[in-house]
Amino acid sequence: METINQLLIKYWGYSHFRPLQEDIINSVLEGNDTLALMTTGAGKSVCYQIPALVNDGICIVISPLIALMNDQVEFLTRKGIRAVMVHSSLASREIDAILDNCIHGNIKFLYVSPERLDTDLFIARFQQMNVNLIAVDEAHCISQWGYDFRPSYMKIAELRKFFPKVPVLAVTATATPEVAIDIQEKLDFKKPNLLKMSFERKNLSYSVLKEEAKSTRLLKIVNNVKGSGIIYVRNRRKAEEVSNMLKQQGVPAEYYHAGLRFDERSKRQEAWLHDKIRVMVCTNAFGMGINKANVRFVVHLDLPDSLEAYFQEAGRAGRDDKRAYAVLLCNDADRLSLERNIDHSFPDLNDIKRVYGALCSYFNMVAGSGKGSTFDFSLSEFCTKYSLEPMLVISSIKFLERENYLMLTEAFYRPSRIHILIKQKDLYRYQVESPAHDAFIKLLLRSYEGLFDGYINIKEYDLAKRSTLTMQEVEGLLQKLDKRNIISYIPQSDKPQLVYMDDCHQISNLHISKQHYHDLKERAEKRMEWVIYYTESTHKCRSEMLLAYFGEIETVRCGICDVCLERNKLELSDLEFETVAEQLKTVLHKQPLSLSDLVHSVHQIREDKILKTVQWLIDNGKLAENDDKLLEWKK
Repeated sequence: METINQLLIKYWGYSHFRPLQEDIINSVLEGNDTLALMTTGAGKSVCYQIPALVNDGICIVISPLIALMNDQVEFLTRKGIRAVMVHSSLASREIDAILDNCIHGNIKFLYVSPERLDTDLFIARFQQMNVNLIAVDEAHCISQWGYDFRPSYMKIAELRKFFPKVPVLAVTATATPEVAIDIQEKLDFKKPNLLKMSFERKNLSYSVLKEEAKSTRLLKIVNNVKGSGIIYVRNRRKAEEVSNMLKQQGVPAEYYHAGLRFDERSKRQEAWLHDKIRVMVCTNAFGMGINKANVRFVVHLDLPDSLEAYFQEAGRAGRDDKRAYAVLLCNDADRLSLERNIDHSFPDLNDIKRVYGALCSYFNMVAGSGKGSTFDFSLSEFCTKYSLEPMLVISSIKFLERENYLMLTEAFYRPSRIHILIKQKDLYRYQVESPAHDAFIKLLLRSYEGLFDGYINIKEYDLAKRSTLTMQEVEGLLQKLDKRNIISYIPQSDKPQLVYMDDCHQISNLHISKQHYHDLKERAEKRMEWVIYYTESTHKCRSEMLLAYFGEIETVRCGICDVCLERNKLELSDLEFETVAEQLKTVLHKQPLSLSDLVHSVHQIREDKILKTVQWLIDNGKLAENDDKLLEWKK
């Protein structure tokens, strides 16, 4: 049996583990349920992949992100490790074949999206597998206190009853202390076991800049900070506008959002990864799973909805441990925009029901049936047909997701697939009896291996090039063979998919808890207040504020954020500044004082240093002069 170090060298080419990885791996190998909190890009996947390779059996990896699952499966497959994935974008026949192979084949990793956990097919097959580990990626999704709660994650704990001795490894990059506790409770940990690395990024300089002319400041940042960058905006239109502005100024830039075709998104992502494009202007659709170490700056032109989202997006800068910059540009209008966004994210309950009814009508769903049904979903077509605003539809769907009625997956490219459904001798007989299809079937058999064993990705364009057929003729022949049950043919798609998590309900029977609605909105508002506090605070180190949000209290100021750089100009040591500020705070809590009396109230510090500290506190809003011209401490 290979050791964990041998496996690390063999498959990843590293001689040493990153911080905390080995501790997590050993915890899992000892059979302990483990929650691992690791920063973005710290190597979470290695922590479940290596234990799974050490032991016999298969590792079940639960992840909500189809694109990330696909990347992991491709990575493992290239390394010669058998890995497969199951999600709602696959046909039921495909899922059945994959799960069957996980029982009888030598598959090491099964990546599965959470909505599949509640299906009879998965549960039946799961019980027959030789499971060695259950890994839960993006584990914060299981907590209703988290910023991205997914009800389907609640089904994970129910799987444990089939394999009570199999450990669970939960990993996430964004969990507050209360969320970390909730994750362990919801996953039925046998005992609390949290392994956490510091979220501190010593090379990353955080700044919040108040700017009315954001474009002008953005251009200065892009021109002054050399290297690759990401610019986050809230909507697609703005991504295109900012990208065009940068290109007009001679900056190699491009935009990226979910409205682009898959091939175009892939093309732009690859160009950026290989430095053919310097700056990517994007919505939050960009970034997950992107492994680019030399990003020198991340700029946000709009306020994020939460510090969890901001920390994750800003953290894509400087993964090579060299100096990088995370800049948030804001102005007075941004707070109002964020508040409006929260309101739009929580439509009226009657509007949510109206959208649900329209969706059921759009997909011809009948009340009392349809659980597990999956449909390609075009937002623009749906909104046009029912005269609905896109923001209302998306917000309503997100709330219906939280209530576990349905789920909308991210847009994901699925190539065309075929599987020969009949035995080889029966296919030969069909070729003899149907000479019009004989040459095409031979072309399929020459072009692709394994067609009798399962679904194989194909390209209609390649088949057309290898024959005298047009693309349309190839597609027509595939459809005819599918209708005759000779093959199963699933055409390519890159649309998001809507999954019904429960049977379709009549609107009058659709239950949406007012209390749940109220609680969710209240939590969203609290996260918004933290964002506003972060942007408006000018007296506390940015890094310390972010770390405190994630439960790290005993920290020191970073020295490189915008607040710290201003502090550095005082030429006071941290100890001197804190000593003066604490004494000022103590005396001013008793009563307001004049500047002269205030200076004389501080002991053992030179007067010039006291005056510098007082001035800094005034400039940053901690000290203010009242009507009597006396200084007082602002709460």
